[in-house]
Amino acid sequence: MADRQPIMRLQDAEDARRLIDEGGHAHVKVGVTDVDGILRGKYLAREKFLSALDKGFGFCDVIVGWDSNDQLYDNVTYTGWHTAYPDAPIRILPETGRIMPFENGTPFFLCELAKEAEAICPRGLLRRILRKAEEMGFSASAALEYEFFLFDETPESVREKGYRNLKPMTPGYFGYSVLRSSVHAEFYRELLDTCRVMDMALEGLHTETGPGVLEAAIGVDDALRAADKAVLFKTFTKVLAQRRGLMATFMAKWSNTWPGQSGHIHLSLQDLGSGRPVFHDAGAEHGISEAMRHFIGGQQRLMPSILAMVASTVNSYSRLIPGFWAPTSATWGIENRTTALRAIPGSPSAQRVEYRIAAADANPYIALAAALASGLWGIENKVEPDTPVRGNAYELPANPEFDLPRTLWEAAQRLKSSEVARALFGDAFVEHFAATREWEEREFRKHITDWELARYFEII
Repeated sequence: MADRQPIMRLQDAEDARRLIDEGGHAHVKVGVTDVDGILRGKYLAREKFLSALDKGFGFCDVIVGWDSNDQLYDNVTYTGWHTAYPDAPIRILPETGRIMPFENGTPFFLCELAKEAEAICPRGLLRRILRKAEEMGFSASAALEYEFFLFDETPESVREKGYRNLKPMTPGYFGYSVLRSSVHAEFYRELLDTCRVMDMALEGLHTETGPGVLEAAIGVDDALRAADKAVLFKTFTKVLAQRRGLMATFMAKWSNTWPGQSGHIHLSLQDLGSGRPVFHDAGAEHGISEAMRHFIGGQQRLMPSILAMVASTVNSYSRLIPGFWAPTSATWGIENRTTALRAIPGSPSAQRVEYRIAAADANPYIALAAALASGLWGIENKVEPDTPVRGNAYELPANPEFDLPRTLWEAAQRLKSSEVARALFGDAFVEHFAATREWEEREFRKHITDWELARYFEII
């Protein structure tokens, strides 16, 4: 059982070899995230894996040349028919090793794109931003929390239904319900135990408001490990659900009736030398230090330009509407859940910023890189935020400086034209990522929606 499995944390390639040797594993599973945050992977034979620990291995670079539906981009330069889709160099990350309790303890390792491909690798992007933080004298801690809906459906049934009239795992609202979590205790327990064994332990799990919706808070860790945990959590939550005849979705908004699904990011900085939290100043109002204030200022100022990195699908923009617990402009406030940025006062170690604009569908590496880089830019340039919002941010008059793009296409154009984004993330990443978002919007425009048919079919 998962709750009896030991928690494992590897340090280096020697630890990885020891795990494989002592466990007698014939195969190992590896995975690398694509632009959309989807884990693309394979099983490697023991000998192949052990060799790849030192030398790396090749993975067809189509994984960064196609969309979430395996359709080939026609507007990117890194790969395509013009390059004939060669292998991209991949390095295995031994420190990310985990065992999968539902596969008899088979090991799983995350990987990264290497060499030239590293410029567009989502995990490589976050590592570069963390290197910038270190150069500024900071380390970063993060925790991600996700809302997701569970359905009493299968991959076959949702397709047979055309994704309509789906049956949630449970009916009604039932937020924070002890009743619901107790009736379905077996699923909750398996999820909690699996997350613990796979070193992505949850510090909270509860029902949210809506049929079959849960919220999970992953424990805090250093920023890179926090993003690793988020990628694994999203993937293996879906795995566990489907193994139980259920389906989990992390879409930003699957229904017009219910609120969207968030992927909030909690961030704080520490002094690299002393480990001292830098967001807390006991003598300042709300304990907000100058560094924290400038961090918020940078996040607020750059949010309209980098929104595509945290609202990365067409569906993401259906969530950003008033009154549904999602922000609609680059606002901030103290303990205010109607704003895009929520400053959370507390003890020195608990003081943090919650980046609430992010949805559950975002790539964790890219979203975290965007939230962190914009904050660091704010500290570097001493950017002051505007006045914190008191009360309902949805009632504020429009402020063009902080208005957010309303479509994925607009967001991609803002990202492409941002000199600051190019300086922070690199031309190669910005060009590639923006092109993939343009493709996503173009794919959407090819289709006729039910709303259009009902609206125009007869009357026009």
